[in-house]
Amino acid sequence: MLSVLKKPEARLAGAKRVFVGMSGGVDSSVAAYLLKRDGFDVVGVHLRCWNRNGCNVADAEDARRVAEKLNIPFYVFDLEEEYKSRVVDYMVKDYARGLTPNPDVMCNREIKFGLFLKKAIVMGADYIATGHYVKLKQTGSNFSLYEAKDKNKDQSYFLWTLTQNELKYCLFPIGDYLKPDVRELAKKAELPTANKKDSQGLCFVGKVTLKEFLGEHLRPKTGLIIGTDGVVLGEHSGIHLYTVGQRHGIGFAGGKPYYVSEKNASSNTIVLAEGEDNLALYKKEAELISVNLIAGVEETLSLPILARIRYRQPLAPARIIKNDAYELVFDKPQKFIASGQSAVFYSQDGRMLGGGVIK
Repeated sequence: MLSVLKKPEARLAGAKRVFVGMSGGVDSSVAAYLLKRDGFDVVGVHLRCWNRNGCNVADAEDARRVAEKLNIPFYVFDLEEEYKSRVVDYMVKDYARGLTPNPDVMCNREIKFGLFLKKAIVMGADYIATGHYVKLKQTGSNFSLYEAKDKNKDQSYFLWTLTQNELKYCLFPIGDYLKPDVRELAKKAELPTANKKDSQGLCFVGKVTLKEFLGEHLRPKTGLIIGTDGVVLGEHSGIHLYTVGQRHGIGFAGGKPYYVSEKNASSNTIVLAEGEDNLALYKKEAELISVNLIAGVEETLSLPILARIRYRQPLAPARIIKNDAYELVFDKPQKFIASGQSAVFYSQDGRMLGGGVIK
């Protein structure tokens, strides 16, 4: 049985104006449908962001068709320049520094819950909504994010930078739904996007691979490939073309599989570890920067937590230690901890406590 969006009376009493970020996909389409069905004053907004293959043109048209079906106003916000500078350029610069950035996290912080939120409020919105799979709960004046009902689609990992200042304006209508139920709702409502496939990967890079995209923006810089014992194994043409944990396309083959275990930007070297169970691929600790603790510092430090260092990675028991810096310490060593990626932590009941960037 499909669940129904519940309106917390104290927060959402009466018809409230909600600007819905409509990507042109089925999830945001159903988010707009649910809000309209439940009595909100809904305005659809498509965010035009930079990309190299023009996919946003078709997506904007799909979003417009859904808005027309729902009989709601529809706008397109042109954020191409801001997206290019704050998301794409950020990603390229971090790869050049030997990091493994997460552009989806930056897009949420800077674009969807940054520029879009601010512009929506200026234009008279009480709230914004998106098609993210995540739950939002309110306790008193505080808001918390929880893992979505559909654990396979949960997107809380990408939202760790949000604070109380943003969350008080947010609605996430599909957090209590499974993906098949979202599809079913879209079909019953005869939404034009009901059978549209989910987007995969980074749309803005176009029809080339990420490696090819980076090759267009960063010059080759030859350096050494060495083993964990310091022996030179070969050469590479740029550390930005490799990620920690990478096995294929590393330019070296041996009897056992080799994995990238480390990237050193200062020496422009890549370290390879032989064998998938090599201890060099595992770490128990990671220093974090740019930490955001949604639940507050004292509470997070006092709780036994669960953490992940990659999207959809199984949660692992850990704790947060704060001395001069924040340190994430796992109970057991974790594989492929990469500088630049996001580490996100949760309570035992699925509440997202916050996150940080691995240094």
